[in-house]
Formats: sequence, structure tokens, C-alpha cells
Amino acid sequence: MKAAPFDYLLAHDLDEALNHLEQYGADAKLIAGGQSLVPMMAMRLARPEWLVDINRLQSLKRIDVLDNKVHVGAGVRQRDIEFHAQVHVALPLVKQALQWVGHQQTRNRGTVGGSLVYADPSSELPLSALLLGATFYLESKSEGSRQVQAQDFFLGPMFTSVGETDCLTGIDFPIWSGGKIGCAFEETAIRRGDFAMASAACQLQLDDSQRIVRLSFGLGGMDGTPRVFPDLAQGLLGQTLAQVDIHDLSALAVAQCEPGGDMHASAQYRRHLARVLLPRVIQQAHQHALSSSINVLS
Repeated sequence: MKAAPFDYLLAHDLDEALNHLEQYGADAKLIAGGQSLVPMMAMRLARPEWLVDINRLQSLKRIDVLDNKVHVGAGVRQRDIEFHAQVHVALPLVKQALQWVGHQQTRNRGTVGGSLVYADPSSELPLSALLLGATFYLESKSEGSRQVQAQDFFLGPMFTSVGETDCLTGIDFPIWSGGKIGCAFEETAIRRGDFAMASAACQLQLDDSQRIVRLSFGLGGMDGTPRVFPDLAQGLLGQTLAQVDIHDLSALAVAQCEPGGDMHASAQYRRHLARVLLPRVIQQAHQHALSSSINVLS
């Protein structure tokens, strides 16, 4: 199929882009990389009358590695994060997640903000942002500037708290500090680069006695949004991994999800994949943490 007819507007700065959004509202869509929006337009799942191109907005292409967070502009290419040495050290989970995102060609064009805004439940960056507790920065003419926490950002399948006149300008990813931090990300797809049937991620921190002092884990492709399980994670603090039955833990997490079924995988099969993947990433993150004894920014 081909996209429905649309008009094109090139924004030269953020103010101009926001003016277009204010004028055209629900009839306008922002485009930067187009790796999420263009396929949706080709399938007529999205039919904007106006495309507002924000590729030239340099203010959305910053990568700032600070003491306690990494600020990533919404227009930063996924490939730029993938090859950013400081981000690799500060956000190892994001580095791992990006290796599963599409293909090299799509990461060359796709933006971090675009993947997050289109919020496919199987996408890797939304799960990473939710697991790490990212903060999203939105800007609009009518509402001004506002911040949204990750747990309030993803509302449903391909549905976020970004309003019709909002532009996502950047994302803050918190950096975990201290030693013995480990992480892991895995997924299962029909082919490498396809959307995941299920994915799992974990990041944890151990003390000198190998007790868990910080833990976050989650699943993708298992519900209308990525899922994390802070209550389950809280119950493991102060324990060693040997004291935890991670298979029972995974079963409890999966029981909280409501996966759908399609031509690629039934809901039952997705539950099976999640029960396999989640213990695996917890074990991998734990092993990674045991081999790490220095601050992630050292």
C-alpha cells in the first residue's frame, strides 16, 4: 500500500515546529527518522494530513553524559547512541537493548525519540526507559514545558502521554552509581531484527556480600505496554540470588501480564517465552555484576 496524500512542512527551529502542531493539531505528525511513522502511513494505520519535518533541529540532537544521568535529545539517531563510548559505560542496558533494535539501516535513520513516542509494546527502547525510570521532556505552545516520568508515559499500545500539540524534546536516563552493577537484555523474534514476540531485561546491583541492593526487571511484548515489576523486585532486596527461586519469580511476573496472540505467536507461547527469558536475564545480570567491582563511570 501507499500512504494517503499529505502535505509537508520543514521546521527550521523548535518554535516553528510547535507553531505547526498548534495550528494543525491532530492532523499533523512530527517526523525525524521515519522508521516508525512511515511504515504506519504505508499501511494506512496513520493518515496525517501534514508532516512536520524536525530533522534540522540541532537542539534535539544533544547527548550529554552527566554525573547522575544521560540526557538524550529526541532527535538523536539510534546509531549515535549505539557507538557513543560514554553512553556505553553509563547506560550498559541501553547499549544491549539497541543491539536488538531493527537492523543497521533502520538504526542509521531511526531516532531515540521516535521509537519511544510510537511505543510499540515489543520495542526495546520503551522497555529500557521504563526499567531505568527515565524522565521525558515535552514542549508545546499551549501547555509549555513539562516532564513526564516513564511509568506515566506509556499508556497503551502505540499510545503515550504525548498530546496532539506536544513535541518530545529529550529524555533523561538515570545512571546507577556504585560498584557491582550488572544488566542483561534478551528477546525472541522470528528473525533477527523483527519485532520481538517477547523480551526481557534486568539491571541489578550487589553489595560486597553479594546481596541484592537494587533491582529492576521487566518484560516486553507481554501486554499493551512494557511491564516492570517494582513490588516483586522490592521483595528481593537484601537477599542473595541463591536465596531466590527466579523461576517462581518469573511466573509471578508473567501472571501479571495479559499478552495478546497473533499469527506469529499465541498468548500462551508468549507466556512460555517470558518464563524462559526472564530467569535468563536475571542470571546474566547477576553474573555481570559479580564481575564488576568498579563504578560504572570509572
